[in-house]
Amino acid sequence: MADRIKLGMVGGGNDAFIGGVHRIASRIDDRFELVAGALSSTPEKSQASGAALGLPRIYDNYKQMAQREARRKDGIDAVSIVTPNHVHYAAAREFLKRGIHVICDKPLTSTLADAKKLVKAAEDSEALFILTHNYTGYPMVRQARQIVANGDIGTIRVVQVEYPQDWLTVEQDFKQAEWRTDPARSGAGGSTGDIGTHAFNLACFVTGLEVDSLAADLEAFVPGRQVDDNGHVMLRFNGGAKGMLWCSQVAPGNENALRIRVYGDKGGLEWAQEDPNYLWHTPFGEPKRLITRNGAGAGDAAGRVSRIPPGHPEGYLEGFANIYTEAATAIAAVKAGEAVPEDVVYPTIHDGLKGVQFVSACVKSSARNAAWVKLDH
Repeated sequence: MADRIKLGMVGGGNDAFIGGVHRIASRIDDRFELVAGALSSTPEKSQASGAALGLPRIYDNYKQMAQREARRKDGIDAVSIVTPNHVHYAAAREFLKRGIHVICDKPLTSTLADAKKLVKAAEDSEALFILTHNYTGYPMVRQARQIVANGDIGTIRVVQVEYPQDWLTVEQDFKQAEWRTDPARSGAGGSTGDIGTHAFNLACFVTGLEVDSLAADLEAFVPGRQVDDNGHVMLRFNGGAKGMLWCSQVAPGNENALRIRVYGDKGGLEWAQEDPNYLWHTPFGEPKRLITRNGAGAGDAAGRVSRIPPGHPEGYLEGFANIYTEAATAIAAVKAGEAVPEDVVYPTIHDGLKGVQFVSACVKSSARNAAWVKLDH
């Protein structure tokens, strides 16, 4: 289709989990066409993956891809970056400086210094930067955000957010575990960078609050592990709200148990990722209310990112797809010389910077025996 956005991909070879997720997400609403890729760290693997996926144009590396695609009349409009964290900065910079829109996996970068440089590169570019914090695409997360913004739970006092997993409870030697526990590729944060950033982003997205300072107690429970696999973090938000964040990859019995609870002086909210089509809203002094995706009580913010009737589950892939579709709408507007519609919502380069600041502050605080540390704004 002529109106599809031409997409390239960096990383995400045909056997990579997250690459497959991004490819599926980009196709769900038929807004993108994947036409080019530099899919692996070696030319041979990149060529093999590209051929397996049937890509028209396959490149040996992302720099070659950025240079050549920028010169083509039919070159890519956007690139999806799904590499290990330490590659994000250099790859994104190559495309941003050529005016190619960037859709990048989280966290933004592996170091705070790179995150700040990437923000500058994005601000200097005319291209958009979209960060795929996919949980912000879930309809009931959008509903929760709308309820908070409407003032329905009043002034926020307490935010409780957690993301426990169990897949790193013992030492693992497969590809995903290898790079995610290597500080040279993942960054200084382990569970904090991998899933703690999701919990942090969700708390800020739903509440609209920013964290001023935190106190973190991080631990690597598995012997020999170089990055944290568990973190307990106390949060102080601007405006006076207090929060607690727990992230763990050594909590047996937990798969992807992301959960948030928000309490204000007029009521509370509760949402769990593993049961994502339901949101509990409790006005103070009244019975709990269950709001279902596309059901009674769901508002416009949730409805515009819902596809099917209530009772038919939507989840991880659809949440990812919502970020891609929001990106497509924004990119199409920019291509047409129009303003991005006000109701289009996606995580930005600045949200990504906050996530890296969160990880940096956690590592710094934990090294100081959980001392309170301000986020580096």
